[in-house]
Amino acid sequence: MKRQREGNILEEKELLRELLLRMMTVNQFEEAAYWLFGQGLVHGTMHLSVGEEAASIGTTAALTQEDYMLATHRGHGQALGKGVDIRAMMAELLGRAGGTNHGKGGSMHICDFDHGILGANGIVGANGPIGCGAALTIKMKKIPDRVCAVFFGDGASNEGAMLESMNLAAAWKLPVLFVLVNNTYGMSTPIERAVKNPDLKQRASAFGFPAWECDGNNVLAVYETVKEAREYVAAGNGPALVEEHTYRTSGHSKSDGNLYRSKEEIQYWKDRNPIKRFRDFLLGKGIFTKEEIDAVQAQAKQAVEDAVAYAKAQPEPEPLGLEADVYAR
Repeated sequence: MKRQREGNILEEKELLRELLLRMMTVNQFEEAAYWLFGQGLVHGTMHLSVGEEAASIGTTAALTQEDYMLATHRGHGQALGKGVDIRAMMAELLGRAGGTNHGKGGSMHICDFDHGILGANGIVGANGPIGCGAALTIKMKKIPDRVCAVFFGDGASNEGAMLESMNLAAAWKLPVLFVLVNNTYGMSTPIERAVKNPDLKQRASAFGFPAWECDGNNVLAVYETVKEAREYVAAGNGPALVEEHTYRTSGHSKSDGNLYRSKEEIQYWKDRNPIKRFRDFLLGKGIFTKEEIDAVQAQAKQAVEDAVAYAKAQPEPEPLGLEADVYAR
């Protein structure tokens, strides 16, 4: 299914401003994280989602705070969009005690149960089974108007665990919203070399539930598409799939030299990045002035600068707390 944008959303100026602010904040956050990684302050690896801001923010804006969500390992934008405190998240990246996971999770394991964020993981496709478990909780407890959004990529769509999860969610009629962020590459493998049929939304039909698709670089299209799909799932109809077509201009991870794609290809998508598109759209429609948009950019920049300062001021976790916050010892 394709969702057509409704005109009345253009009258919701505060929503439009919030979408722009969140996308700009995610972009500024990741640029800062990139710089901090270069300074040796972010340990391990790190996966950025530069270029995918509309997919993250449009999706999470269509969810409620109570909805459960499982982010991917490229989930900074997904977590920020769902409401995690930006200062605590930056502290987590720096491995500080003031972080969301007390400095023990790092970039790939952001959790915030108060906002329904059940975490992320580095196992490709693992969000599917975990999401089914969360959705089963919703169903067994008969919690009204709540879904579990499961983010995964085009690479993960080929994992057995994800396909098994789609089957289970359909068979048990679980309230799972599968969100397929199709950025055309599974690590360094282009989608056309990985699958015979690149129309990934057809995966849903194999298990008997509906699918929507949208331009993942158009934040309004993402927001309205996910909102409609979420309503379907929350109404007790079982799972649904949303495929969002986007592109990451950042590498797969910090160790990615981008040798598998050309500079011209990356530049093509940089020129069509979702923040620029939305900014131009708002200006072209006369909804915001340049001064208003610049003010939003300044607000995002200040929030990230404050988060970096907060994170650097936090202490490192105490060794005596090593066994805390674990289920077994």
